[in-house]
Amino acid sequence: MEKTIVSTGKTIDLAIEAALNQLGLDRDSVSVMVLQQAKTGFLGFGAQPAKVQLTYEVPDPVVEKAPEKPKSALGSASRSKPKATAIPGVTPEPPKPETPNPPKAEAPKPPRQDKPKAPRPEKKAEAPKIPREPKPEKKAEPKVYVPAEAGSTEEKIEVFIKGLLEHMGSQAVPHCVKVENNTYKVDLVGDDLGYLIGRRGDTLDAIQHLANYTINRGVDGHVRVNVDAECYREKREDSLRRYARKKAQQVLKARRRTTLEPMNAYERHVIHAALQDMDNITTHSTGVEPNRRVVIEYVR
Repeated sequence: MEKTIVSTGKTIDLAIEAALNQLGLDRDSVSVMVLQQAKTGFLGFGAQPAKVQLTYEVPDPVVEKAPEKPKSALGSASRSKPKATAIPGVTPEPPKPETPNPPKAEAPKPPRQDKPKAPRPEKKAEAPKIPREPKPEKKAEPKVYVPAEAGSTEEKIEVFIKGLLEHMGSQAVPHCVKVENNTYKVDLVGDDLGYLIGRRGDTLDAIQHLANYTINRGVDGHVRVNVDAECYREKREDSLRRYARKKAQQVLKARRRTTLEPMNAYERHVIHAALQDMDNITTHSTGVEPNRRVVIEYVR
């Protein structure tokens, strides 16, 4: 069963966050519809807050059936017996007393002869159970990286990102590998990489942007650098695909469009690609960076 809640705030994000705090849900569990954009007004006059409507799923209430009352045996017996009807001019005969049947003489039973019981076979002594040795857990083998060649593009990328991480106070080590023509993948290896990933990959995107800007400065052609940590990119793509399909099913059910939260260009591309082959669904982007969003719309 679906329920809705309307929330207001200075911005659309603050209105969504206030509703999520009130419901105790995360962003992926609700569908957001923008009802009113925020207006600043002039000198404080005519200002209007942003207004959003959130739709979320709640479990249907379970209706318990009342237990059936047991039927009275006396009532059913009284209903089953037919009542005697009086005939005019005829006196009913008094009931005849029932004569008890004389007890029959039972023949004496022959004495019971107990058969000798066969001796029970002795139980064989069970062999002691040998405890099973626990199976050793399979540990993931650490990935082996080949050192970058001196003077190569891989070395330049690793040197730049290593210096950037040291300024951030991180001991993580970058390992760069060439994936295809002019495309390089960098894995950050170390402990406590969560703050390098940031909220929804914001910090990781900033490191990647700086690396691309620095490596491509004064170089012929374009070099693309993809920075990742703990396979965050792959996990994020899977999460975005599931999120997109869930929102598309809600749009098909309600036959009304929905606007997703602000995303960067790469995440918007994942949403568009996940829903491009879905029937009766179309997607497009709206807004201005960094608040550009994907709109999922129902079409006939």
